[in-house]
Amino acid sequence: MRDKKTLLIITVAVIVFLIAVGSVVFYYHNKEVAEEPILPAIAADEADPAVWGKHYPRHYDSYLKNLIVDTEEDYSKYGKYGGAFEKVSHLDKYPYMKTLFAGYGFSVEYNEDRGHLYSVEDVRNITPVRQKAGAVCNTCKSAQIPSLIEKYGEDYYLMGFEEINEQLTHPIACLDCHDPKTMELRISRPALLEALKSIGKDPDKATRQEMRSLVCAQCHVEYYMQPETKKLTFPWAKGLKPDEMLEYYDNLNFSDWLHPDSGTSLIKAQHPDYELFVGSTHYAAGVSCADCHMPYIKEGNVKITSHWWTSPLKHMEQSCLVCHRESAEKLKERVFYTQDRTYEMKNLAGKTIEKAIQEIAKSAKTPGVDGEILDQARTLHRQAQWYWDWMAAENSMGFHNPQESLYILGKAIDCAHKAIEKAKEARTAVR
Repeated sequence: MRDKKTLLIITVAVIVFLIAVGSVVFYYHNKEVAEEPILPAIAADEADPAVWGKHYPRHYDSYLKNLIVDTEEDYSKYGKYGGAFEKVSHLDKYPYMKTLFAGYGFSVEYNEDRGHLYSVEDVRNITPVRQKAGAVCNTCKSAQIPSLIEKYGEDYYLMGFEEINEQLTHPIACLDCHDPKTMELRISRPALLEALKSIGKDPDKATRQEMRSLVCAQCHVEYYMQPETKKLTFPWAKGLKPDEMLEYYDNLNFSDWLHPDSGTSLIKAQHPDYELFVGSTHYAAGVSCADCHMPYIKEGNVKITSHWWTSPLKHMEQSCLVCHRESAEKLKERVFYTQDRTYEMKNLAGKTIEKAIQEIAKSAKTPGVDGEILDQARTLHRQAQWYWDWMAAENSMGFHNPQESLYILGKAIDCAHKAIEKAKEARTAVR
């Protein structure tokens, strides 16, 4: 009896097994296989992000989120500083900037940035006074620029603004950072390649993690145009700190404009986000720009890198909380702690520099003023405004490197006070 039961169990098990195997075989032999469309390879100079989007639809969908324009009410749910706003003027928000930038295009129009996808549109519609620098104004605005630099060579930098801008149909996009054949990160702007070599770094030996910051450093940096050739150049040869850059500029006797009131030769800082970040706690820990601004996100059961370039405060679960164990609210409090103090010091520095300009202008109109002492006041004004603008043009309101930010703004305030004293001294030393 026992043998019969055993045989029955074995027989049933074999039948069940055969049915299961048969079902699987039947399923795989008879199901309709969903075929992926065969797409043509992406061309080496393909600047249209929509073409890339056919190959990488999830990445492209996240990229399109850069079209979002914040209202101040909406952005206040995430952060207090920055944001992608529609025509929010820095000049209205910080009236002292009109004095500091007098005689320069930034005193006419200076707005909060919108998202990267508006890059061509916004530079095209800015006041023509800001476009006088020529073709170079377009250099970080479109994925088509590397091809145009290759086409025109060094003559690109000598061309007029509209000569290049009217050829642009695509904003910042995939081709700026990716090799279309391998999809590997790559540097497409000559200025960064040359700058890295000037400080003894071989860009070909950069790690993938380093590249996740260096592709951003193609544009989120300080730069200037060489006076004769108009070639876009990074002032990194002496180092990446603002005092090292100032020494570099002083050695060249370089200035962007002469202030009409103070008579000071001034430098307009750009957006040294990368330089400020270098040397920070996060940088020392091996964090890249992309870790915070382009975190990994889940799309269904697929993990991708977000291409929505925005504040980490908008996606703290995917960015900050991957490493930090505090709550999102606690971390946000810490961010605001840094930014609030930087904001206060930035405005104090700006207003103090405004007073320095007024004092220097007053002294310049004083008959018999001591010209040598007045020139010392102008030198201090140049230094103060450089340090202030380095932080005012930077996009993180100090968070990229909190200690360094307050140190730089402290130097700006100190130089501005010394400029005021020297300007007064020049008047009291009337001959």
